[in-house]
Amino acid sequence: MARRCEICGKGPIYGNKVSHANNKSSRRWFPNLRKVRVKTKEGTKTIKICTSCIQRGAHLKEVI
Repeated sequence: MARRCEICGKGPIYGNKVSHANNKSSRRWFPNLRKVRVKTKEGTKTIKICTSCIQRGAHLKEVI
């Protein structure tokens, strides 16, 4: 699961890069992911989650 939040599933979004001359080329915006260590039933596990999930404390609940 590359570049995707393991809690909310937020992933990259697509759009256009627009220059001053109004030329358009495609680009991607990636979510702000961080590696966080989470306690599970099996032990500790490192997961990649977005910063909005960290702010609301979703990683503190036993999700996995």
